[in-house]
Amino acid sequence: MKIGFIGLGMMGRGMAANLQKAGHDLVVHDLSRDAATPYLDKGATWADSPKALAEQVDLVFTSLPTPGDVDAVCNGPDGLAQGFRSGAAWFDFSTNSLDVVRRLNAQLKPEGVQFLDAPISGGPGGAASGKLAILVGGDEATWDKYRPVMDQMADQAQYIGEIGAGTITKLAHNMASTGMKAVLAEVLTMGVKAGMDPLELWAAMRSGAAGRMRGFDNIQRFLTGNLDTPSFALRLMQKDVNLALQLGREMDVPMRICAAVGQDVHEAIARGWGGKDSQAVLALQAERAGIDPISIPEAEVKRLIAQG
Repeated sequence: MKIGFIGLGMMGRGMAANLQKAGHDLVVHDLSRDAATPYLDKGATWADSPKALAEQVDLVFTSLPTPGDVDAVCNGPDGLAQGFRSGAAWFDFSTNSLDVVRRLNAQLKPEGVQFLDAPISGGPGGAASGKLAILVGGDEATWDKYRPVMDQMADQAQYIGEIGAGTITKLAHNMASTGMKAVLAEVLTMGVKAGMDPLELWAAMRSGAAGRMRGFDNIQRFLTGNLDTPSFALRLMQKDVNLALQLGREMDVPMRICAAVGQDVHEAIARGWGGKDSQAVLALQAERAGIDPISIPEAEVKRLIAQG
């Protein structure tokens, strides 16, 4: 199948590579042509613009940083909207805002184009390995048609519901994940300041009921102090947190704990940590607690996780 792919960054590059491995012909576009070189070397076609890409394919995937980027790729100069064929489908893998998702759907549907929000979860490693969740909202018949392609990129591709359902699910997921990490940072710093060794404390916590669900394992960067090389940059997490809080306001839902977590994220960004890993925000808690940054050897953390 001939597929268009826009956005070959940390997430998109792994997904696009898996599509090529599955035998699909790719038409690719990115702000940097250099990002497309590995795919061009394996037979992909370069498109000079989103419009030029859409003119060549019936299926488009995008993986972009922000809602503004998604809107610009669609409606900017030489955007997708100017090149879509009638009957085309566009799955957007970006973590988007609900209003942008619904607006693009309403714009494109009368033109015979199906737009589906399909945010992803799993990090760059998951995108490369295929250990990835894709949360799809939109036309179910279009989902059914292209599900085999989704399954070639992800082991947990799933249809959630009507347009916007994927976005709502992803924002809820990311906000919950961020809040859980903040709570873990608080209790770990409490225990360390009370005299516990951080590795012993974390290992013991993992043996309890909540720990056995492995909810305590998703703070490895904070535990090891490996915050300067991001897996998921703090500035991107701030975008997701802001979108979740915005949705809460629009729905008149009180989100007091989430709002407090959002303030910590804003403080960390103000300190210039936007390019660090998203778990850098947890370093604020160690500072407030008056303890040295936690720095467990990475090998010890991996050993415990491997033991289950």
